[in-house]
Amino acid sequence: MSSSDLPITALTIRLQGSVQGVGMRPAICRLARQLGLSGQVWNDAAGVTIQAWGIAPALAEFIRQIPLQAPPLAQISRLDSNELDAPVSSREFDIVTSQAGAVQTSVAADAALCPACLAEINDPANRRYRYPFTHCTDCGPRLSIVTALPYDRHHTRMAAFKPCPACQAEYENPADRRFHAQANACPVCGPRLELVDQQGKALIDLDADVLTATAALIRGGHIIAIKGVGGFHLACDAGNETAVNRLRQRKQRYAKPFAIMARDLVMLAEYVAISALEQQLLQSSAAPIVLLPQQGKALAGAVAPADDKLGCMLPYTPAQHILLQDLSEPIVLTSANVHEAPPCITNQVALEQLQGIADYYLWHDRDISRRLDDSVLRVMAGQPRLLRRARGYVPQTLPLPAGFAAAPPVLALGGQLKNTFCLLQRGQAIMSAHIGDLENAAVFTDYRQQLDNYQRLFGFQPGLLAVDQHEAYLSTQLGRQMQLDLALPLLSVQHHHAHIAACLAEQGFDLGAAPVLAVVLDGLGQGATGELWGGEFMLADYFGYQRLAAFQAIAMPGGAQAMRQPWRNTYAYLQNYFDWRQLQRDYAQLEIMTFLNQQNLAVLDTMLAQQLNAPLSSSCGRWFDALAAALGICPAAVSYEGQAAVGLEILATPVFGAQRGQGYPYQRIDTADKLVLSWRPFWLAVLNDLNLGVAKPVIAARIHHGLAVAIAETVISLGNIGADTVVLSGGVFQNRLLLEELSGLLRSAGKQVLSPSLLPANDGGLALGQAAVAAAQYLAGA
Repeated sequence: MSSSDLPITALTIRLQGSVQGVGMRPAICRLARQLGLSGQVWNDAAGVTIQAWGIAPALAEFIRQIPLQAPPLAQISRLDSNELDAPVSSREFDIVTSQAGAVQTSVAADAALCPACLAEINDPANRRYRYPFTHCTDCGPRLSIVTALPYDRHHTRMAAFKPCPACQAEYENPADRRFHAQANACPVCGPRLELVDQQGKALIDLDADVLTATAALIRGGHIIAIKGVGGFHLACDAGNETAVNRLRQRKQRYAKPFAIMARDLVMLAEYVAISALEQQLLQSSAAPIVLLPQQGKALAGAVAPADDKLGCMLPYTPAQHILLQDLSEPIVLTSANVHEAPPCITNQVALEQLQGIADYYLWHDRDISRRLDDSVLRVMAGQPRLLRRARGYVPQTLPLPAGFAAAPPVLALGGQLKNTFCLLQRGQAIMSAHIGDLENAAVFTDYRQQLDNYQRLFGFQPGLLAVDQHEAYLSTQLGRQMQLDLALPLLSVQHHHAHIAACLAEQGFDLGAAPVLAVVLDGLGQGATGELWGGEFMLADYFGYQRLAAFQAIAMPGGAQAMRQPWRNTYAYLQNYFDWRQLQRDYAQLEIMTFLNQQNLAVLDTMLAQQLNAPLSSSCGRWFDALAAALGICPAAVSYEGQAAVGLEILATPVFGAQRGQGYPYQRIDTADKLVLSWRPFWLAVLNDLNLGVAKPVIAARIHHGLAVAIAETVISLGNIGADTVVLSGGVFQNRLLLEELSGLLRSAGKQVLSPSLLPANDGGLALGQAAVAAAQYLAGA
């Protein structure tokens, strides 16, 4: 029997995942026509639906090929097919009108300009030559412009721009890569750039296009506010010391490194070392900032003061590509905001808030639906690890392990610092983009707006709330208010338990998996009975945890002030372990002793003696602060979280390998309820090395090695509980030296080591853990 004699059958096929706004319908249409099928495909609230008629072998091949021929930006999380009992509706295969309904699909992340579009903007004969809004189905804005689902042009910020006949023809041509590209535009019909002064007046007297003029202003030392896809950046010449220092002063960002953007890998390689994996990351569709070691030519010292790394990215929009082509050196490209506030996303707000910071504004007339910061990652222990998850990665769904699909929709509200939130439903988690520190009023306002925005976009209605158990967190307080307003159950999740659960969920651990050993090191989180934790060894699964060991709790004189002034922690450690008068006699010549004696120690003595505003904390973050200050690293104050610890890592890096086996000693004390790590012998060894004049990089390296050995030995000593999987999480594990050294020691001892990669180890991943724990505990009690 020939194929023409085979009976015609029909199927309904449904695709879920990130399948809208990525060219899925055009790809399906082309594939169906190649296989001789008839039918239709459309977007709906659940994803993409297909009805296809044809002979059985062709339909089987169609289903097999769909995942293989999916567009580059597509992520199919589920493909279902069912027989369709209906007559053939058409001889053709067509894309038909989208259908509304309850949202069950995701949105693609914004994607960097693809090679085909880059070739067009560089081709003088092409109608999109130097057009700064050139995109196709394989690249361009998605989450930053969508306003509702299904993802169609009228549900995006491109609805304001009516396609010209040429663009409409591309949109309707199945053979064109812009077939059903919702953001399709050209110089005739699309968005436009405008270069304006501080009064918002267009600089119309320039005889060059706006990007050429902007490049000239950057070369001249000016600071430009540039509107991108997810908000405004501030840009200046990264080789101009005066310009970079001026940007620091105006933005009140005095120490934290700036990111840079280079024209291409060739230019970037003049300043940093780049591995093959890091090249792939830089050139990926996500186009993140990648932390790379400095080498070769130097940029302005103010770009990354006292740092051995540069945060580097390549152009990811057409405008950036065109701008960088006119510049011979990289540019600083940093968030356009006043100190600690959210970056601006509208022209008017930028004009108002950036007065006195930006000299000129390069903006456009396409609105931004939601703020998206640049993502940041670093390759550590052989894997790319996100430090900040935002543009390029959000809102990619995270499929959760078996068992979670039965949970009600969970809204997890995250932590206080580096906040993100999580929407969990149908066994999938959607994490918000990085929001920031909720202590800032403007950030907290933005956080509440983003919560509403994401819930509307994804049609999310929570059935359960999850918060950190720290009642002073603004996210927790908001959750309590939502509990009352919405009459929903709420579960409080211990901070470090959430860190562990986030890693387990990311790594695909089943709901009923055996407990794992975990080491969670961070700044601090509230413990089980209100104390402050941060150097924790725990046995945990999704349902609960047991605290097995911890760093010795040391007072934080001044409370939150001890987080800003590292010397307070140094003094607290020394006072706890030694007689202060004896220390002054034995180590009088040390710089740190001189520094401490210049402070008002009497006030701290009162705090410590009377336990006034001096909470005890097992924080590894404060441990690092104390030791960094002892070595003279920003003892008086830090200007950003983790600055002292970062400085200690930088100091140790050049000699780290040579000091292996020379780590400082510690003491393990067996108390009634847990093991306690005492650092008295550790501190004594550090003070003695300082007294002997041992080079500070060597001391810094020995500090790192000593900590890694102390943790590894403690984990191994706990091994009789039978858990051979060890989770390493918390913000301290953004320290490459510690993560890599400790991972190696544990693997040598036969342990399987897991640490976050897809989500930050810091509090940026906390919400996923909150959601997972809340879902598990709800299911356990159901």
